Amino acid sequence: MTLGEVLLTSLSSGVITQDEVDWVASHQHRFSREEVASALRLGRLIDTGNVNLGCRLPASLN
Repeated sequence: MTLGEVLLTSLSSGVITQDEVDWVASHQHRFSREEVASALRLGRLIDTGNVNLGCRLPASLN
């Protein structure tokens, strides 16, 4: 998993999972300046309610 993957998945679905939040928190000491900026953007999206903490359902429930 990378921060870019977490950010894009969260933006496209509007949801970030607890596991993803935990991953971001535990790996933030390794982030480059660009990744820190992306993490801050993700935090702002969560704060404003544009991305919500939750779970994603599969596209097909067959």
